[in-house]
Amino acid sequence: MRLIFAGTPEVALPALDALAASGHELVAVVTRPDAPSGRGRSLSRSPVGAWADDRGIEVLTPARPREPQFQARLVELAPDCVPVVAYGALVPPAALAIPGHGWVNLHFSLLPAWRGAAPVQHAVLHGDEITGACVFQLEQGLDTGPVYGAVTEPIGPGDTAGDLLHRLAHSGARLLVDVLDGIAEGALAPVAQSADGVSHAPKITTEDARVRWDQPAFAVDRRIRACTPAPGAWTTFRGERIKLGPVTPLAEPGPATVATEVTAGAAEPSRVMPEGGRAPLNPGQLLVERAQVVVGTGSGPVRLGEIRAAGKRPMPATDWARGVRPDAGEQLT
Repeated sequence: MRLIFAGTPEVALPALDALAASGHELVAVVTRPDAPSGRGRSLSRSPVGAWADDRGIEVLTPARPREPQFQARLVELAPDCVPVVAYGALVPPAALAIPGHGWVNLHFSLLPAWRGAAPVQHAVLHGDEITGACVFQLEQGLDTGPVYGAVTEPIGPGDTAGDLLHRLAHSGARLLVDVLDGIAEGALAPVAQSADGVSHAPKITTEDARVRWDQPAFAVDRRIRACTPAPGAWTTFRGERIKLGPVTPLAEPGPATVATEVTAGAAEPSRVMPEGGRAPLNPGQLLVERAQVVVGTGSGPVRLGEIRAAGKRPMPATDWARGVRPDAGEQLT
């Protein structure tokens, strides 16, 4: 089939590579317009646009897909199908109707779960154990179209959103080629999504990425992994924002035991150190130990991993603590 590919970020490149190696003909790509980047804020091509430039493939960069000039060029190129991976703009019905087989979208969830812009981040944030990718027919609704096929992917206890998205980008690329092969052969028909199990995955904002230390350790861990690498989990120390890499929940100390001292025949309870060797920490409270930096949550403590202070490179939490020298009882907020 003649294909025009629509996509923008780096995560779309495995699908492009797979399509280029397939038996289909890639005649152009559609991507978001060049955007300012870097310290100089000079205009930069999207990863998909740069990929196509390197291979001499036509690049279309409409500000909006409803532009008449863009749609006229689609008609001239006469694609049989437009595969989509993270394009980043809504496609109007008039453009959807141009290819004979429409637009088919590779989405990184098992629809109808996690419809929206950030399915992988929400799967990690909410503690899903299984996710996947699927290819569906693009229509006006938000990720509501019928599904051609899917692959599943387990979510490991230490997976970040970046780890998971990397794996799904590659397994999803293979799925996308298989679906296009099936469409070309007339062997595939999409199946309507179930009305049950619908959930939504809006974009993760900077405020969503702020760590809430009063939540349980497992929730703190999930939030940080869901926001890694983007937009980056953060907290504040001494009024300044710092970014956090993944943390490690530690075994919670057991409840404080009560020792009984007998004085003049009366039993007087006295508290002793909890099992585990450290006193309970308040949410956000820091404790610098010899080989680790620990912070309290709404349940047990977590060990900090990498920290990135404003204007500095990421560093191990122990190196950060040597520099800032937290006082006893100081907190992250």
